[in-house]
Amino acid sequence: MKFSLIICTYKRPKPLLKLLQSVNNQCLYPDEILIIDGSFDNETEIILNENQFKNLKYFFVDDQNRGLTKQRNFGIKNVKSNIDIVCFLDDDTILEDNYFKELIKTYEIYPEALGVGGYITNETKWEKVNADYKPSINEFYFDGWKRKDGSRFVLRKKLNLDSNTPPGFSPLFSHGRSIGFLPPSNKIYEVEQLMGGVSSFRKSIFETFSFSTYFEGYGLYEDADFTLRVAKTGKLYLNTAAKLSHFHANSGRPNQYKYGKMVVKNGWYVWRIKNPNPIFEDRLKWNSITILLVLIRFTNVFTEQNKKAAFNEALGRSIGYLSLFIAKPKMR
Repeated sequence: MKFSLIICTYKRPKPLLKLLQSVNNQCLYPDEILIIDGSFDNETEIILNENQFKNLKYFFVDDQNRGLTKQRNFGIKNVKSNIDIVCFLDDDTILEDNYFKELIKTYEIYPEALGVGGYITNETKWEKVNADYKPSINEFYFDGWKRKDGSRFVLRKKLNLDSNTPPGFSPLFSHGRSIGFLPPSNKIYEVEQLMGGVSSFRKSIFETFSFSTYFEGYGLYEDADFTLRVAKTGKLYLNTAAKLSHFHANSGRPNQYKYGKMVVKNGWYVWRIKNPNPIFEDRLKWNSITILLVLIRFTNVFTEQNKKAAFNEALGRSIGYLSLFIAKPKMR
């Protein structure tokens, strides 16, 4: 299979260089690499001119094509006609040497796969346990592995508001557990959501699907929207043997207030992609969890070191929630 790698970047020349160096070490190398740069300066272009990589093409986009979803759509339009698989990576990730080999192998094992995701290894500490292990309320258990559960999920368990679907699947009331709750088992799991920055798809699906321009700029949850729509037409998988690390570079991220607003408004949008006509119970649970998470974020003002960031995000979430009563986002 021939595959293309699209990296959408914004003001992160040094993290991008580290990623490309890890791509250079791959045992299976991309047939083309497209760098789609939405920066307002030429720092990324300079660092790429100083460091040459095989099969790389650089694109500097204008306002019309700037923003994560727009840059991805721009990249797709510029992929070679003979490409079978299109891969996406965030510009602040670093790959293990067999990442692409494991990713592409998944399409051979599951020929029906429309998309395959990679697995981030450096964000969560997991522990292998016996199959009959009984987790405490402060733990999350899945497929013979356990991890410490976040305080938000612990509280949701106590209030009977925890997700009722496996990781990578969205409940009808949304607020599910992401693919980050799948363990490092080296297994392949079927999912309906992938993280956009560690994903790949058959090129053929882009004849029907594109990334929604509703998600402007940073594009929070744009991957959930896209993969939920694709999953309605076929199967998606996560290969936990396709490993990489994610280092969350701060440059290019929105401020906490804007982030908080996006969490709620974009979260509502994605919920309705999954469940366009929720029943009363689903509405009640979505609203209850959203309000609960706002309150938790406000309490973080007293418990976290960066009190200003916690307050600004909580305020953004509050304003985002109240705005839904005035004008809900229009579905695209």
